[in-house]
Amino acid sequence: MPVKWRKAWSSMDFKHVPVLYEECISNLKIRVDGIYVDGTLGGGGHASGIAEHLSRKGMLIGIDRDADAIEAAGKRLSDMECKVELVHGNYSEITDILEKLGVNGIDGALLDIGVSSFQLDNAERGFSYMHDAPLDMRMNRDDGFSAYDVINGYDKNRLTEVIRKYGEEKWARQIARVVVDRRPIETTLQLVAAIDAAIPKKVRARDGSHPARRVFQALRIAVNDELEPLRASLEMLAGLLKPGGRLCVIAFHSLEDRIVKNAFRTLTDPCTCPKNIPVCVCGKKPVVRLITRKPITAGEKELEMNPRARSATLRIVEKLP
Repeated sequence: MPVKWRKAWSSMDFKHVPVLYEECISNLKIRVDGIYVDGTLGGGGHASGIAEHLSRKGMLIGIDRDADAIEAAGKRLSDMECKVELVHGNYSEITDILEKLGVNGIDGALLDIGVSSFQLDNAERGFSYMHDAPLDMRMNRDDGFSAYDVINGYDKNRLTEVIRKYGEEKWARQIARVVVDRRPIETTLQLVAAIDAAIPKKVRARDGSHPARRVFQALRIAVNDELEPLRASLEMLAGLLKPGGRLCVIAFHSLEDRIVKNAFRTLTDPCTCPKNIPVCVCGKKPVVRLITRKPITAGEKELEMNPRARSATLRIVEKLP
């Protein structure tokens, strides 16, 4: 049976350090009476910055899969002048969410993809390889499927595929073999020990990163199905933007950023005509224009205050008239 640990966390425990905060707020070009969506609410760091720029006629819609995030952000946003709607759900459901709220279009949206600082710092959630905890990694704790199920339920080949595909870990097969041999694995540090035993010390990551980083990333993505809905969600959000509205997306690793980059490229140039045809005949027109030719990254000052911003990249598009 999997280990079950439980601690009651209040909203005061919720630590959220918004990455690329100034860059997001300034690039959203916030209209005081506009409607804005934060699809990854977290502790409400970015959301509070958006809300502070809105008048009573404005609206902030915050969405998160984590009920603890909704509770904490609700208290943080309780004194804002604008209307605030918080939804326990997934940004991939944005069309249905807006329909239920009676909203036909939005003036801007933000996605900060991946795990939040709160989830990493709270050991019981099982996201961190630095703390001992049950193998969980569920962003929505109402979901039944956890990292424990992946580690102890997948056969060696399927586990190898998950680690290689979502963690881009070249030692995936060796890690999977050791994991299967050591089952049952119930806690994060038991998994770290298995990973440590599988990777030869002489070939550890030369960048100094933790040997378990890629595996934990892979498990988190698999458990929460983070990548599959992303491209379609970006297309939906872009379609919901009003003319001049902007979509800001922060990614933290190459798999996410590649999806964002390619989705934005398609939205800015959807033409499928052969290159040797001088005039477009497919009829597909650009939906947005690209604001960031190259992604925005954190400056030295932010990196000193928040080292987790090191891998963050921000890409932005603007809806065409």
